[in-house]
Amino acid sequence: MKWPPLLVFIATSLDGFIARPDGGIDWLFHQPPPDPPEDHGYDAFVSRVDTLVMGRGSFEKVMTFEQWPYAGLRVIVLSRTLGELPADFRDKAELHRGSLEELRTKVQGSKGVYVDGGQVIQSFLRLGLIDEMTVTRLPVLLGSGLPLFGPLTGDQQSADQWWQHQDTRVFAGSGMVQSTYRRAGTA
Repeated sequence: MKWPPLLVFIATSLDGFIARPDGGIDWLFHQPPPDPPEDHGYDAFVSRVDTLVMGRGSFEKVMTFEQWPYAGLRVIVLSRTLGELPADFRDKAELHRGSLEELRTKVQGSKGVYVDGGQVIQSFLRLGLIDEMTVTRLPVLLGSGLPLFGPLTGDQQSADQWWQHQDTRVFAGSGMVQSTYRRAGTA
């Protein structure tokens, strides 16, 4: 049984961090909005997916947002430690505590799966499951934090993963640079 397309759409600092050491993402929202406004492609990306898979840490961060940002998407939270989702979120997300094979069965029939959260992305990369990554670099240096990428396996040479560049967009107003890559050997 094949996975539906597994896609990443994520922002990093110039130095490759997706969050501060404490998980804070306040820096994503500190930049003044460009004038005129820029379309960074999120809506176009989300039109290609109908399911979002995220880890517990990302879910806990999203629970603090004023508005639920994933309306219209099936949201699956991966966690080995959560017993259940908070009552306020049971109509917005579902908890998956099972195996990867069970998750694959659960997402069968999805047109595309948005994979989010640093640890989940790293795990899926280690397993060679991610088909496409769109990484948007913001013009800020954090100096330390939670990196987007981590070790792929114990043997670095066998861990090398090659990606094919698909597109790079430069957003002059915000200074953001967004690059999309497909895993080499995928259609």
